[in-house]
Amino acid sequence: MPRWLHSLLSSWTGRFAVLVVVGIALTAVVSVFWTPFDPMLSDVRGRWAAPSWPHLLGTDGTGRDILSLLMAGARTTAFVAVGAGLVATLVGISLAALGALTTRWVRESIAVLVDILIAFPVLMIAMMISAVWGGSLWVVVFAVGIGFGVSIARVTRPELRRVQQSDFVLAGRASGLTTGQNLARHLLPNVAPVFIVQLSWSMAVAVLAEAGLSYLGFGASLTEASWGTLLADLQRYIGVHPLTVVWPGLAITVTVLGLNLLGDALREATDPTLSRRSAQVHVPEVIA
Repeated sequence: MPRWLHSLLSSWTGRFAVLVVVGIALTAVVSVFWTPFDPMLSDVRGRWAAPSWPHLLGTDGTGRDILSLLMAGARTTAFVAVGAGLVATLVGISLAALGALTTRWVRESIAVLVDILIAFPVLMIAMMISAVWGGSLWVVVFAVGIGFGVSIARVTRPELRRVQQSDFVLAGRASGLTTGQNLARHLLPNVAPVFIVQLSWSMAVAVLAEAGLSYLGFGASLTEASWGTLLADLQRYIGVHPLTVVWPGLAITVTVLGLNLLGDALREATDPTLSRRSAQVHVPEVIA
């Protein structure tokens, strides 16, 4: 077992985060091939059924099985989280590299661009794009990915500038490594802990953004299962059937918490300086 993986699984936060992320991923994959019922199939005679067999989590106001809707919604959540993470990675690394490794006028231009873009809230950008192009999951993916890619670039850029002055980077440059080779071999691995935390946070916010936009009608379409859409449908009946609202809300909460904890646990597992600092903590002796 790799050392970082052993370190990740040695803490309860890491184990919980891995369990949540793996559980969501497996649920999303299984839902592609099988769900207990058709998530979009309505059964008026069976609406508002209490949790029992065969509807383990009950049904909604149109008779749809809530467990099947949650499983299909996990597929939507995984798609948005991974898609937004990939877009944020591409945008963040590109802007950070341009802002740290190029000529002065390019660096300053990138810094100004990042400061301008970061002033716009991600959800507002997504809502404006949705108003023009229509609501869809692709709008959420690109809006959240670009928005948090800018945030990743802002945090990663100074770290790249700091690592660029290290002796091993200067030695690599003297040995003939190009800027791209130095970036891949030395710079990115050394800023990975900071990048991982930002990336996991962006994926967690992507889940929240998709749920929020779908709740408002700007995200998933009516033919796509989404936890936000399900929450919007059920919250109108919270006074009569409060338990049905718990399931989508709990799914969103646990997923976001798991992604955030995974980023923190990965940072501790991959950053050797944290373990050295904890080892150097001095506990004063108690003098009787």
